[in-house]
Amino acid sequence: MRRLLAFLILVLSLALPPGARAETGYDLWLRYRPVEAPWQERYAARVTHYTVAARPTVIAAANELRRGVEGMLGYDPVWRETVMGDGAVVLGTGTSPLIAPLGLPLTQLGPEGYLIRSATIQGKQVTVIAANGDVGVLYGVFRFLKLMQMRQPIDNLDISEAPKLKLRVLNHWDNLDRYVERGYAGESIWDWQKLPGYKDPRYVDYARANASIGINGTVLTNVNANADALRPEWLAKVKALAEIFRPYGIRVYLTARFSAPIELGGLKTADPLDPQVAGWWKAKVDEIYRVIPDFGGFLVKANSEGQPGPSDYKRSHAEGANMLADALAPHNGTLMWRAFVYAAENPDDRHKQAYAEFHPLDGKFRDNVLVQVKNGAIDFQPREPFHPLFGAMPKTPLMMEFQITKEYLGFATHLAYLGTMWEEALQADTFRPHKGSTVAELLEAPVDAKAATGMAGVANIGSDLNWSGSQFDQANWYAFGRFAWDPEAKAEPVARDWAAMTWGSDPAVTGPIVAMMMGSREAVVDYMTPLGLGHLMATGHHYGPGPWIADLARPEWNPVYYHKADAAGIGFDRTARGTNAVGQYAPAVAAIFGDRKRVPEQFLLWFHHLPWDYRTRSGRILWDELVTRYDRGVDAVKTMQAEWDGLKDKVDERRWAEVRDFLAIQRDEAQWWRDASVAYFQSVSKRPLPAGHAAPAHDLDWYKAIKTPYAPGNGK
Repeated sequence: MRRLLAFLILVLSLALPPGARAETGYDLWLRYRPVEAPWQERYAARVTHYTVAARPTVIAAANELRRGVEGMLGYDPVWRETVMGDGAVVLGTGTSPLIAPLGLPLTQLGPEGYLIRSATIQGKQVTVIAANGDVGVLYGVFRFLKLMQMRQPIDNLDISEAPKLKLRVLNHWDNLDRYVERGYAGESIWDWQKLPGYKDPRYVDYARANASIGINGTVLTNVNANADALRPEWLAKVKALAEIFRPYGIRVYLTARFSAPIELGGLKTADPLDPQVAGWWKAKVDEIYRVIPDFGGFLVKANSEGQPGPSDYKRSHAEGANMLADALAPHNGTLMWRAFVYAAENPDDRHKQAYAEFHPLDGKFRDNVLVQVKNGAIDFQPREPFHPLFGAMPKTPLMMEFQITKEYLGFATHLAYLGTMWEEALQADTFRPHKGSTVAELLEAPVDAKAATGMAGVANIGSDLNWSGSQFDQANWYAFGRFAWDPEAKAEPVARDWAAMTWGSDPAVTGPIVAMMMGSREAVVDYMTPLGLGHLMATGHHYGPGPWIADLARPEWNPVYYHKADAAGIGFDRTARGTNAVGQYAPAVAAIFGDRKRVPEQFLLWFHHLPWDYRTRSGRILWDELVTRYDRGVDAVKTMQAEWDGLKDKVDERRWAEVRDFLAIQRDEAQWWRDASVAYFQSVSKRPLPAGHAAPAHDLDWYKAIKTPYAPGNGK
């Protein structure tokens, strides 16, 4: 009877036209839509019931299994205390009575890994999802359900996986008033006014989504920190979120404002070497752990963009970090200390400043400190070379910081799949200590037995119904979790998985979607910052082009600082003849970046100031190549529009229409970027446009006159 009901549900659902099954995107990649024959029968035979221990995380795993099976197969598998027949799914740790006799090889999987294996228990054919800890069981259930979402066989299974990094953390740049800095998906999902009394059910779905991709930590507050978050009344609100997230293996973290001892404690100083200051932080940390026993720790932005820090007292970043780390250490807490620092009074190349401050401190940080380093040395640009600190601090735990929200890549409306960017950064060869030492490998290797490893992503999540502001931006949240679990992941398989789980398993749908995703970020690079240009965005909100801006107070806030275009040429000379930023890399890397003939052309103008008639590898002169790249970017968006138009009757109407409209916005804004940039650089270079390339629609003054003071995402 159950299978007949499931069959009827499947037939009815598939009989509906796509428009009648319109979706909002709220379900993310956990849609669990009905599977088609013959998969339905094959899966139903392997998932008849389940066993589970009465512990919160294993119960969460069982609930997810029930949700997935009910959605995909049309029935609710029943719970049984012991295995009673074929098709059971057995959930538990290696010590559970049903699993222990199997002698499964769980030891090497660590506290969060899992094993999924087809086995025989009590003479019955079952599927075992086992781990050393309960959270591993939860991760294993999500992996099992993914097999069904991807239409993969679930008999004869033998899968084992474990995360390669210990901390896999989202950084929410959310303020206490619910404004999200650099957020493009509505307000913060943390409704602080209603917490702790009202716990929005959406928080559980947030935890489910994160657990499904292995994220195990969330920093709730903005790196431009507000000390009020550490007050007792706010800690009660944080506690409520921690209680929701705990069954899903997610620990909560807060950003710590370095001057909090002054603002909250009434002290006259925040000097990290002052005993009173250290004592205040110890007492505050003890208080936090009394409220939230599994509190993860702090994230700190110090002496950067106006934030207070140890340099205010002539102390080093290590001295500031270690004081906080010592307060956290008795509770097994972690301190994440950002290396994003630069100073207006420092005349040196901004590319060099973080390295100059942190490299001398190698080996001086406590074991529970992770120095959080952005993927590139400037600031989340559409393309940057890898940060020179990777490989240069072998005695210091470094964690990667990626930006999931697209502050410099068109906000929410531009389709830009960042998996390709992250793969590029993680696979970069640092040549430290030797050739083949990739950024990914360095992140994975603890500097000593007690040191942490990790990856952080600046979240793109908000209160919008689809979570991320657009349907395709969900892919970047998903991809971050996959790369944090395995920094050696590849962008294309991740894109394929997301596309199948989010849009359906039909290759006629997933094929074009994956093609769009894989070319999308390169398109953005072409129409915004081709050939290694960077930071050409209008300032403040970073919306739209502004390569002409030259009147801001700090030199490194001005786009002209980065492209240095003049009548003779364009580009930032970071070779030994210029700022020698290349000297911060290993000699083998410096030799490549510093040689205009060997540097990857994608970084050409990042490291070299070249004449307009410099001959590029295409055979075109630099000016002609620049214009060609701008046009190539616009054409790529047109191609994505055509590909998406071809999917009109293959995906649900509501999501299809939203993506169609966003691609139209992207097409218009890509043209704006191209025309404004070409008009400006032509005014500097005095060069005619190459044959076959259209003139901008307006003159340069028209583009300069465009003002967008209310663009979203700017800091308050």
